[in-house]
Amino acid sequence: MKILITGGAGFIGSHTADALLGLGHEIRILDTLNPPVHADRRFPEHLQDRGIELVDGDVRDREAWEKTLTGVDAVYHLGAYQDYLTDFSTFFTTNTASTALMYEVLMARGQKLSRVVVASSQAVYGEGAYRRPACPDSGELRPGPRSPERLDRGLWELSCPSCGTDLEPLWTTEDTVRPHNSYALSKYGEESVALMLGERYGIPTVALRYSIVQGARQSFRNAYSDILRIFSQRVLNHRPPLCYEDGRQLRDYVSVHDVIRANVLVLDDDRAVGRAFNVGGARRLTTCEYADLVTRAAGADLEPRIAGSYRVGDTRHVLSGTEALGALGWRPVVDMSSVIAEYLTWATAQPGFADFSAEADSRMYALGTLRRVG
Repeated sequence: MKILITGGAGFIGSHTADALLGLGHEIRILDTLNPPVHADRRFPEHLQDRGIELVDGDVRDREAWEKTLTGVDAVYHLGAYQDYLTDFSTFFTTNTASTALMYEVLMARGQKLSRVVVASSQAVYGEGAYRRPACPDSGELRPGPRSPERLDRGLWELSCPSCGTDLEPLWTTEDTVRPHNSYALSKYGEESVALMLGERYGIPTVALRYSIVQGARQSFRNAYSDILRIFSQRVLNHRPPLCYEDGRQLRDYVSVHDVIRANVLVLDDDRAVGRAFNVGGARRLTTCEYADLVTRAAGADLEPRIAGSYRVGDTRHVLSGTEALGALGWRPVVDMSSVIAEYLTWATAQPGFADFSAEADSRMYALGTLRRVG
């Protein structure tokens, strides 16, 4: 099968290319190679001289789609814009409009595919699911964003609207979404466009809502993502990990190797068609607990430090349940200690590895996306 991977020079895309190439598929990659992810605007060496067709192009460009869709049987649309900055329109043109453009080109040329897999995100949920442990009003809640007034006062937890006590986070299923930042809205728009157009025009489509994906090949310079990169940069430069809010936010983290197994599974399993699935880690960790894992793996004698700030639009707790994808035979198998150890080995071998965390924080403070308490 000939498969196009957009964003294939990036983190998840390049690992997906490795897996599909190993299964005997023919691979074409479309990537803009834009900084900060690709500082030198070149395809990574690990993708070169392997029989992969490498195309420098933009998913927002019709000609790029017309060129790269020719002759392909399936598409992994992983190319995306992810950051925590205020260039709002870029999220939608890159993530949502590009997806509509892909289907538009397919329909214009009458091209049928055996599968389209689009990369969505846990971010579409906004806050995750909660229950009210101390309130007679039972039932699951899906609250909206926390108020700036509470965040500015350092009041982090969500409270029950009836009794005022703290809510307890639950594992979140795929049935209800409530995105509340530009990235989340654009990813929900992407999966909605893909699933609707795929169904209407007979192009089997699957959306995968990745949790926080961890592993080697993540960019060192992205201001927003990701926690493993940020903590590793600081710890390996003898600086304590900085935790936003109080460091007790709950997330689930998933290995890129488990994500790739999900990507490969839905390529052939027709039970997945027309659906959106969580791809999560099935483990819950606070930010400070994650920081401890990184410091121990690095052999550092450092304690996490509370930064006294918060990111605008961040959720307090979100945990992705994986029962739906589990019914297709998938489950996460790579433990987080192994993920961190692999990442540290890879990162320390990279010539460009350095601590960019202060630079990234300064940029976010200047733009107002990172704010100090009080």
